[in-house]
Amino acid sequence: QAQLVESGGGSVQAGGSLTLSCEISGLEYNRFCAAWFRQIPGKEREGVATIWFGGTDTTYADSVKGRFTISQDNRKNSVFLQMNSLKPEDTAMYYCAAVQTYGGSCLRMAFGYRHWGQGTQVTVSS
Repeated sequence: QAQLVESGGGSVQAGGSLTLSCEISGLEYNRFCAAWFRQIPGKEREGVATIWFGGTDTTYADSVKGRFTISQDNRKNSVFLQMNSLKPEDTAMYYCAAVQTYGGSCLRMAFGYRHWGQGTQVTVSS
């Protein structure tokens, strides 16, 4: 069964950077979508970025485009989210998600992902 474990969250001042990591196990090698979502209490989870492990295609939410970069280490089955120029509005619980797929399109919608990590908190102060 798939298991996802996030790490790398913490507190940072506005303008700073953090890199989140997610170790994925239990999915077929290079045949799944991985994504980062974030959620503020009381609000819906927002899709931040996606990547297909069978290639290099990525997608980003408009709010993070140009500041965040999603990447993968296929050999280690890990996905990363490099976050630069952080803003207070980036404060949220960040979740790693994955779903087995044999295609190449990854959507930024929470209902499309079967497997989830427990989340890692990111707090950005002004």
